Amino acid sequence: MKRVIVLLYALMAALSACSPQIHIDLLGQEKLAEIVLLPSPAREKILMIDVDGMISSALDTGLFSREKNIVSRVFERLETAARDPWVKAVILRIDTPGGEVTASDIVYHEILRFKERTGLPVIGLMMSVAASGGYYIASACDFIMAHPSTLTGSIGVISVFPNVESLMSKVGVKVNVIKSGAAKDSGGPFRDMTDEEKKIFQGIIDEYYQGFLDVVARNRKDKIPAEKLRAIADGRVYTAPQALKLGLIDAVGYFDDAFGKARALASLKSAKLVSYTYYPKTKTNIYAGRLGDFSPLDAKVLESMLAVLKTGFYYLWLPQTP
Repeated sequence: MKRVIVLLYALMAALSACSPQIHIDLLGQEKLAEIVLLPSPAREKILMIDVDGMISSALDTGLFSREKNIVSRVFERLETAARDPWVKAVILRIDTPGGEVTASDIVYHEILRFKERTGLPVIGLMMSVAASGGYYIASACDFIMAHPSTLTGSIGVISVFPNVESLMSKVGVKVNVIKSGAAKDSGGPFRDMTDEEKKIFQGIIDEYYQGFLDVVARNRKDKIPAEKLRAIADGRVYTAPQALKLGLIDAVGYFDDAFGKARALASLKSAKLVSYTYYPKTKTNIYAGRLGDFSPLDAKVLESMLAVLKTGFYYLWLPQTP
């Protein structure tokens, strides 16, 4: 049965790649709609936004997708919240191993921009994993809370360059590369890197890594002594209690604690919790993944299983690569 479902989804994905304008939404609509997750007599709202899965700006062409990509998803919701005077705080629920350097940085920048123009507090709530790019994004929040079982940290940069030269030689396949310069095919899969090429890529990694350190140092300067940051940021992951002790997060708790902190930072005695979705008719609650998104045949799960990590530079905890 599982094999049939995988084959069916693969067929649907192939069809969607050929016809990206096709939507089989069933319950979907063209615009984001607000849904109330926790009612309250108060008019004031606290918005919850999910940041989950691989952080990427790549276009999602799935048949059931309206979300484009995670960058677009977060941007669109922050823009909608900024136009609503009754939204008084945002909870950013983070469950991701990280992702692309640029995509992570864009989401981080958009959170800072939202805070600057609205003056509203943003609380980061870490779920199972908030590593690497997930922690990079959390650094933009005014307060970071992690569940007791969260894994976070993994501060660093990684890039993977597969090499199939030996395999192709064994099967008798040869690739001819015509290039404009000696370094034009650097990092390509058909030959080993030279020592000079490794130095070039290491220089890029080091530059991105320093940028990551600067973000953490700027946002956690009252929690992490500058002289200790590099020792903490060696790429390893930490449990929530370890992260709290090191100053990477501000508290360990559950959703109720994060909701209470959001109300406190917004000076609210009471508020309703809301979310935005294209599928307001689906039944949902605070623990429903992506709060109302429609995923027939577990499409999102299957899609992540079939995804391939493309060449590039990542703020990513690699064991969690889809």
